[in-house]
Amino acid sequence: MKTDNTPIVKDLVLIGGGHSHVIVLKRFAMKPLPGVRITLICRDVETPYSGMLPGLVAGHYTRDDVHIDLGPLARFANARFYHDEAIGLDLKARTVHTVKRPPVPYDVLSIDIGSTPYMADVPGAAENVVAVKPISNFFDRWQELVRRIETSAGSLSIAIVGAGAGGTEMLLAMQYGLQRRLRQLGHDPNRLHFHLFSAQDVPLPTHAPKVQQAFLRVCHERGIEVHLNARVQSVDGKILETSDGATYAIDETLWVTHASAQSWLGDAGLEIHGNGFIAVNETLESVSHRGVFGVGDCAAVLAHPREKAGVFAVRQGPALERNLRRALRGQVLKRFVPQKNFLSLISTGDRYAVATRGGSLMFEGAWVWRWKDWIDRRFMRKFSDLPAMHSGAGVHLATGLADTQVIEELSEVAMRCGGCGAKIGASVLTRVLNDLKPAARADVLIGLHEPDDAAVITVPANKVVVQTVDSFRAMLDDPYLFGKIAANHALGDIFAMGAEPQSALAIATLPFGIESKVEDTLRQMMSGAMEILADANTALVGGHTSEGVELSLGFAINGLIDADAILRKGGMRAGDALIVSKALGTGTLFAADMRHKARGRWISAAIESMVQSNRYAARCLFEHHATSCTDVTGFGLLGHLVEMVKASRVDVTLEMQAIPVMDGALETVAMGITSSLEPQNLRLRRAIKNLAAVTSDPRYALLFDPQTAGGLLASVPQHKAADCVQALKALGYKHSAVIGRVLPQSDALEPITIIA
Repeated sequence: MKTDNTPIVKDLVLIGGGHSHVIVLKRFAMKPLPGVRITLICRDVETPYSGMLPGLVAGHYTRDDVHIDLGPLARFANARFYHDEAIGLDLKARTVHTVKRPPVPYDVLSIDIGSTPYMADVPGAAENVVAVKPISNFFDRWQELVRRIETSAGSLSIAIVGAGAGGTEMLLAMQYGLQRRLRQLGHDPNRLHFHLFSAQDVPLPTHAPKVQQAFLRVCHERGIEVHLNARVQSVDGKILETSDGATYAIDETLWVTHASAQSWLGDAGLEIHGNGFIAVNETLESVSHRGVFGVGDCAAVLAHPREKAGVFAVRQGPALERNLRRALRGQVLKRFVPQKNFLSLISTGDRYAVATRGGSLMFEGAWVWRWKDWIDRRFMRKFSDLPAMHSGAGVHLATGLADTQVIEELSEVAMRCGGCGAKIGASVLTRVLNDLKPAARADVLIGLHEPDDAAVITVPANKVVVQTVDSFRAMLDDPYLFGKIAANHALGDIFAMGAEPQSALAIATLPFGIESKVEDTLRQMMSGAMEILADANTALVGGHTSEGVELSLGFAINGLIDADAILRKGGMRAGDALIVSKALGTGTLFAADMRHKARGRWISAAIESMVQSNRYAARCLFEHHATSCTDVTGFGLLGHLVEMVKASRVDVTLEMQAIPVMDGALETVAMGITSSLEPQNLRLRRAIKNLAAVTSDPRYALLFDPQTAGGLLASVPQHKAADCVQALKALGYKHSAVIGRVLPQSDALEPITIIA
């Protein structure tokens, strides 16, 4: 989230979380460029480090050891992180097209999305083999293979097609890891048979003969069948056929052959080279389009062709960062010449490795593996051990933007008016509103379809109006997702009372910036909100926008309900079961995210929960005869439960271990990280009868954790509770649970008892 007040004048967009881009993010974090907004678009929240992948497969590393967490790194770099997949470019409009959101504009663009093995010329390969790249896809398939081998009893044949350094190293790691796992389970490791297919007469063809001989020796010692001059020309189910007509029955085939790039790069109009790679010059800029850069395995440096290896992507990182800065400033770019020879450290599956450089140097041993392990872990620590920034860094570095164009653009927004002068300009609003399609409702007489000074809405006969309002500042850097969350949060009160939302008025504050940047933020945010409102058949009928220091959004919502059908907080009855529809933890997780202490996958799962509407949960609870209901938001589970208990004049028991919590929430509260609102919520602990007995429970702090777009808390007749939870889970509320029971009111001042 943007932490300074410098207006945004330039957008740098990074597509992909490859090795070069993580280096760019780290370097921009250490030396920010005021006025530049960075956006990272990546389909994965964690990016694997290819150098440690064989060690993961062999069992030497955990998943977290070999993945760089993009969420904390992006936040450290003050960059927006869009968890999405790029699928195209509009090079004329300078926008990126993704799967989920409106087009993302850029001034300077860099692409680092890796590659995938080329298999278009082998019939049946695409349908029957597992590509090792992209690595994120391979890891899921690898886990499936491990589970299948663990539970099967017969023999299995496993093959790698492609005997370069990557394929050979991967096969040795797989053999070591799988055989070790079978021994741990008491199974026969020799029921696994391994094959390595090479289209050439040697393995590791780009390495020296003594390296090739070393790996042939290792394969022979370990019983791996190496098939040389055996180009695989078809894959029919589990049958591989090679160019000499031989066939092999293989249960699992992995493909590590020549690389290719994603087709949308060429479809967008970028000049490509070879198997679809972005053609770039010595500055790493596209030869066909200025301001577009390509690095890593998805690009080809025409003047300096090199094999696809992670070492080149790592070396490109600093050069790319320097040229991205120069491009943003309008300066001349600098040439980058990659080294011809590099140190290659190739492991043999066990804790043993071979080191080679060029054609003259080779040594091997367990100490080489330890050396490689030290190098790899040191590289990974650069992106996990993130240092604190100086509070005055932005001011100190402002002199770095001594560029006339940028200074002129900054001057456009340097002096901002208050009052009505702080409103967003009419032209920006008009363009954004023209792109939005509010839900069409017959009871909206005057709304955005026919703008006027105010909206006019009819109220059907025999209905009463339910009104609520909610607004808060952004807790994440993605305005599209923030719009969805804000709309979901505002609708929660309407759903909790059993009402049907009818109309919404938006209240938005946009950070200062030049007109095009403000417009993009507003479009992204309102597009997300409109998706949620449209799903709930809620018409956006107007609102108010203004400029301010930080992004915020809220909605005033009108709903309709029959007067005798209102579901209130005060209807709990003794004997009812307490049900919650979502897990707890958004407060602590986002507090940890601000401190770079939350893993990206934790935040991704929390966002998935927050964008899930309570609409269907409310209907389900109503159908199962809920007697009372509320949404769990800022006061936390205990605060909202206290409101229900007091209004209903009952006592309750809570089962602490039954309360669902989000992935990572127990870890972050164990670090002592809680929301800034939690201390106020903690005052309600006086409602707990057996307080001393539960304060040491790991879940205790989460009782007071403020939730954003949290779930519903309801009381349901006991005999309906099991069916209700089952129905909620069938609707996608996977963490739904019975967490307690309603009791008759006692004479005690503390109405809540917690069973630890």
